[in-house]
This record gives sequence, C-alpha cells and structure tokens, in this order.
Amino acid sequence: MTSTPDTPDWADLPVAVAGLGLSGISAARVLHGLGARVTVVDGGDGEGLRARAAQLEDEGVTVRLGDGESLPEGTRLIVTSPGWPPNSPLFTAAEQAGVPVWGDVELAWKLRRPLVSTGEPAPWLAVTGTNGKTTTVQMLASILTAAGRRTAAVGNVGVSVLDAVLADEPYDVLAVELSSYQLHWAPSLRPHSAVVLNLAPDHLDWHGSMEAYAADKGRIYQGNAVACVYNTADPATEALVREADVEEGCRAVGFTLGAPGLSEVGVVDGLLVDRAFVPDRQKNAAELGSVEDVNPPAPHNIADALAAAALARAYGVDPKAVREGLRAFRPDAHRIAEVAVVDEVTYVDDSKATNTHAAAASLAAFRPVVWIAGGLAKGAAFDGLVQGAAGRLRAAVLIGADRALIRDALARHAPDVPVIEAAEGQTGAVAMAEVVAAAAGIAQPGDTVLLAPACASMDMFTNYGERGDLFAAAVRALA
Repeated sequence: MTSTPDTPDWADLPVAVAGLGLSGISAARVLHGLGARVTVVDGGDGEGLRARAAQLEDEGVTVRLGDGESLPEGTRLIVTSPGWPPNSPLFTAAEQAGVPVWGDVELAWKLRRPLVSTGEPAPWLAVTGTNGKTTTVQMLASILTAAGRRTAAVGNVGVSVLDAVLADEPYDVLAVELSSYQLHWAPSLRPHSAVVLNLAPDHLDWHGSMEAYAADKGRIYQGNAVACVYNTADPATEALVREADVEEGCRAVGFTLGAPGLSEVGVVDGLLVDRAFVPDRQKNAAELGSVEDVNPPAPHNIADALAAAALARAYGVDPKAVREGLRAFRPDAHRIAEVAVVDEVTYVDDSKATNTHAAAASLAAFRPVVWIAGGLAKGAAFDGLVQGAAGRLRAAVLIGADRALIRDALARHAPDVPVIEAAEGQTGAVAMAEVVAAAAGIAQPGDTVLLAPACASMDMFTNYGERGDLFAAAVRALA
C-alpha cells in the first residue's frame, strides 16, 4: 500500500470515520468514493443508528456500532465528526499509534480543487466566535451574491463544507462558518481572510479551559492572506490576531459600533463606514450602507454586519454590493425574532441565545424585559449576565435543569426582580404554555417578553428550534 494521508491518492487507504451523524455520513461517502477502505465507528447502537448503518453498508462502507473507543485494525487516518471531544479514548489510541486525526473541515481543505478561471481553489472567507457566526456568514454570502459571485454559506451552517468543495458546479468563493470543534481538528486550514467575532466562555466541558477554547478559535487566523478581522470591543479577539502566523502583507482590521479609526469599519451618524479598504485611509472612507439596511438593527446584528462587510471588502467587493447584500439578507428563525404583540406586550423569540454572551446581547436590545431563561448551563456562570441586565428586568421566568444557577445569580445581583419558576418535570408544549402564561401574567403594557434562555435546550426540548417554535405557538395561542 503506497497511499498516505498526505497525498491525494486515497486508493485502499484504511480510514476510520468517528461518528454516524450527518457530517460522519458525508465524510464516509466522500472517502469511499475516493477509493479508501472506510470503517465508521459509533458508540451508540439505537434503531436510528442501525438504519443509517444499514444504508452505508449497502453502499460498501463498514460500520461498527456500540464501540466508539477502540481503533479499527490497520487504520492510517481518522476523520472525526466535530462533536467528539479530544480526550475520547479513540483519539488516545490514535495518538499512541501515530495515526493523525482530521475533522471534516480539514478533509474538505485537503480535497479542494482548482478553479478553471484562476488555477487556484476557491478562497475561503471564514467566520467564528462564540455568538453571531451563522448570522454573519449568511450576511456575507448575501453580500457576495449581490456582487455577482457564485457562493454559499457553508461549514457549520447550510451546505456541508465537503459537499461545497466537491460540487459539480464550483463556487467562486465560500463563506465558511467554523465552530471551535471544527477548528480544533483543522490544522492545515489557511483562509483568505477570517474573523473572530467575540469570545466568551462556552463549551468549556469540551475544551477543558477558556485558554484552550480561545486557542482553537484563534486557529482561524493562521495563514490568512489578506485580512484578520477582529472586534475592537473584545480585546481577546485582537490578541488572537497578534499571536497568529499570517502571510506577509496580511492586515489586522477592526470592526466597531463607534466611529472607525484607521484600518477599521464602523458606524458614523447611522452609516456603516469603511476606513480599511479605501485608498488613503488617513483622509478617505467609503459608505457601505446604513444601520437601517441591517435586519433587525439590534446592536449585535449591526456588529455582525460590519464583520461580514469587512470580509467582503477584503475579498474585493464594492460598497454598493455590501449595501445590496445587507438589504437582501433575512435572518433565520429563533434569532431575536418578534413573534407577536399581545395586549401591548411584545413577544420575542431568541431561542438561539444558548449561552450567556448571546443572551446578554439580546437583553441589551430591550427594556423593560420579562426574561424567560434556563435549561442546560454547559458549565456557565450567570453573575455577569445578571449584573449587566438587572436594570432592564421586569421579572424572570425560569425553566430547565440548571435554573437554580440563574435564580441564585438573580438573588445576588437583582434581588428586587420577581422570579417565577415553571413546574419541574414538564417538557415540550405543556411546559412552554405554562411559561408563556406566567410571563404574560406579570408583563405590563410596553414590556417585552424575551425568550433568551442563555442555556442549551435538550433537557426539555429536542433542540433550540423546537423550543422557539413552541414559544411562538404558545404566544399565538394567547392572541
């Protein structure tokens, strides 16, 4: 056997794929199509997994269920699904055997194909951060489309990055959302330009520490060719830029909700302004649009729009296309979405706010607020969130397994805010109907009832989408 993981000759290469989820199935099919001998391993053995396994086995892929810890004999490479933590026994065995571990993003990067027009693979404009990744990458794709480029929002959103790089009709440029998990397993990634939107504690149970989490986020800047975009309001993102090993000539570009300095994009008198990608930045600036072009124009959405605009400008998009792309963009569901106004109370679904940083941004957009919060905390603390939001709160309605953490933070930092706790043990539609009724009972005309849980949803709901859908249904039932 002459194939190795570092060459494009995959014929007969023994590869293990960790995980039988969507990304694992996609990777297995791609590798099998390249001629590799693929074994998919997964520690589960439920009915759904067996059905997926049977389908892959019909296609010629070996699947091993019930054992996700031992390395298949002869394995020369592991391709892992993003959610598998680095301390998994499978990866320990791989390290001991000298077997490299790639993520699906690393595999996609290795399999890029040159464009006929340039002779080079399509450039990647990459986005990460604790919050705002999906909104930013979708805004970026909308801007690139307005500029006449064939593109897609890919990676941790929308189209699989593997499917994108292997598409029959190639893309000109890709807007790539990357999680910290994906970046951890993508050592060769070298984007054209990239942004870290923000950094706040999240997924610390996976990474082990805030330092490790930040380091994985910072991988997105390695090898950048044109621009490393950072958040001037979050010094940790600029620190990651300073630590990055980039190509000669690559620039640091900040985004800010204030007036931009040199090599920054920002806001002046309600206009989005570029002082980074214009001639004679000392004296000149380019108008990229207005805050009204951002939907909805909440502060964190405007920040995301500026980050997307900076990446698009780094790629060479003109200001007119930035404005047109932002105007055309429509956010996904469950992202600070107004559901209804009932009895002069506005109900807003931000179920996607699954951590404290996202919830803080959501709470900052409204006053006064009846806040629906709680779920699975994922190791988070809530004192800073409650301290920052205390002056905005009319009341709090708490749900979920880790509600006590929020209740205790409210007792310490907002003792005058009334707290209502939903009955324990209820889930799904029944639980959400009770929660919305409780919020409606305490809200006053002019208030906003805001679902921004600051927690994951899986203790009570299938996912954050179901949580938001059931909130919206309960609100509509009120009307």
